[in-house]
Amino acid sequence: MAFFGLIGNDRQMPGSTYSTRESASDKASRKRRENHRRTLMATARQGQAWEDGERQRQDHGGRRSWRR
Repeated sequence: MAFFGLIGNDRQMPGSTYSTRESASDKASRKRRENHRRTLMATARQGQAWEDGERQRQDHGGRRSWRR
């Protein structure tokens, strides 16, 4: 039974065949970080657009301008 010979010597065995692959939890955290960056840029653009619109509204006296 070769299986029983493997118990206890896992530290002595060479690296696993999966040691070069990215773990699932590392991949998930990397994807979250990448998605956060994309969301952050879109949110910044949206905030900038709101700020520009708000500045224009304040400069021109609201939605309805007295000049027509």
